[in-house]
Amino acid sequence: MNTPWPEICHALESIVGKRSLLVRREELLVYECDGLTSYRQRPKVVVLPRSTAQVAAVVQVCDRYRVPFVPRGAGTGLSGGALPRENSILIVTTLMKEILRVDLENRVVVVQPGVVNDWVTQAVAGAGFFYAPDPSSQVVCSIGGNVAENSGGVHCLKYGVTTNHVLGLELVLPTGQIVHLGGDTPEGPGYDLTGLVVGAEGTLGIVTAVTLRILPVPEAVRVLLADFTTIQAAGAAVSAIIRSGILPGGMEIMDNLSINAVEDVVALGCYPRDAAAILLVEVDGSAAEIQTLCERVETLCLAQGARQVSVANTSEQRLRLWKGRKAAFAAAGHISPAYYVQDGVIPPSQLSLVLGRIEQLSREYGLPVANVFHAGDGNLHPLILYDHRTPGTFERVEALGGEILKLCVDVGGSISGEHGIGADKACYMPYMFDPADLETMGWVRRVFDPQGLANPEKVLPTPRTCGEASQTKATQFPGLEVF
Repeated sequence: MNTPWPEICHALESIVGKRSLLVRREELLVYECDGLTSYRQRPKVVVLPRSTAQVAAVVQVCDRYRVPFVPRGAGTGLSGGALPRENSILIVTTLMKEILRVDLENRVVVVQPGVVNDWVTQAVAGAGFFYAPDPSSQVVCSIGGNVAENSGGVHCLKYGVTTNHVLGLELVLPTGQIVHLGGDTPEGPGYDLTGLVVGAEGTLGIVTAVTLRILPVPEAVRVLLADFTTIQAAGAAVSAIIRSGILPGGMEIMDNLSINAVEDVVALGCYPRDAAAILLVEVDGSAAEIQTLCERVETLCLAQGARQVSVANTSEQRLRLWKGRKAAFAAAGHISPAYYVQDGVIPPSQLSLVLGRIEQLSREYGLPVANVFHAGDGNLHPLILYDHRTPGTFERVEALGGEILKLCVDVGGSISGEHGIGADKACYMPYMFDPADLETMGWVRRVFDPQGLANPEKVLPTPRTCGEASQTKATQFPGLEVF
């Protein structure tokens, strides 16, 4: 059946207006990929709604004409979650950027999905509160995207990822119906549908409002920087700190490649360039306990082979240390024409083993790997550096990335910690989940989206998105429909 695009565009224009409907090729090029630029597909149409009512009306048009739609926020995702499908409608929520309600008494903030992550903390910092999830892209990434991917950040070790801070959602279902899940309180009766939608990557509908939990700012904060002669020793220090019973606000490791890239670009002057790895440890709490925590962390790091440990006591010093860590991905562009970032999770006890194996894989594939990651919860972010101008290189990059993901699963971990599955890792879902698991996920998805229109070909493996998934589906999933 031929899709009547002129008729559809007319219907969309009547909803959002001419300026919020993009159809020209040069306009659509901006939206052909998210932060994972290795995969590109131009959408047929882009719409930029400003309200829940407009989103619902746009989705109703998609439902009426059986046209797939892809939700998109700021486009900073790193798994192809917002990658358009051919002849799809891209629904972009960046114009929905209002902070709808600030309720300090109940420690709640309600926002539209286009609100930038960092704006939430800015809105409540003067009253002594903050919003804990802080991805490296927090100055540009949006809350809607954070909800879709269940984003984490530097402080997820102690404070949790996005799902731990979302109390309620307003959701437009793939039929265009508007529903409200959760509320202003942490626990409610019935099924936890809020938790189901967070991390669903837009496959169950489009989030149009989010109720967030905010926290009081800790009384005292310190950041320690320990440098090591091997990255395995830095991993061992992480395990020792966790084993001791200390729960830092965050723990991050950067290897030598990342250290020098950051210093070249940001010029902080506070990272030792000759270190094989540095470990950043943030401790927070009451003023009375903070000194003891710092001393215990320093002792543990030195026992694992740290050359030296320094402490950032002022807010300016702390910000400098974290500025470098948050600039690590961007700085990788200084040392390589292109890079491919992966996102896997391992038990912290396996850090030394896995980091050593990644070094071996890097040599086997002839591709440098820069390691920068949330060490405390074992969330790895290996950056595979390569030259995209060399034919055949990207195929090796994908293969190396797949081996790293399989390694994470083999040691008891996961193929994603905070970047999501998207289009990039769907073919590795059968490596982590058995057929019954995937079939159950497919059932849940069809309950919300019986026509398969909401962000199709993401999360669950399909023949179209992955050859490996095609073979698996044919042999293991007879009769299973996946979108």
